[in-house]
Amino acid sequence: MSKELSSKEVRHVAELARIGLSDEEVKKFEKQLSAILDFIGKLQEIDTSKTEPLSQTTGLKNIFREDLVSPSLAQEQVLSNAPATFKGYFKTKAVFNV
Repeated sequence: MSKELSSKEVRHVAELARIGLSDEEVKKFEKQLSAILDFIGKLQEIDTSKTEPLSQTTGLKNIFREDLVSPSLAQEQVLSNAPATFKGYFKTKAVFNV
């Protein structure tokens, strides 16, 4: 299945990836991308019908802790050290000039 990519195809892939390539780089990537596609072709020939699908090989599993809601500070306590507040919120300088 060894098919050499053309420079036109390499330029198209580069354009899709928004990558500018020199003529030298196009020639280099023609060979490299063709080799990658050849390898993928070889992988597709392997019979995996008796292979169990898996997401990882170590057998480890993620262990998530339960989310616990802890008591939080009162709004007045949180705002007590703020340099400026307004109606229960932190007050900051404007970021946008309107």
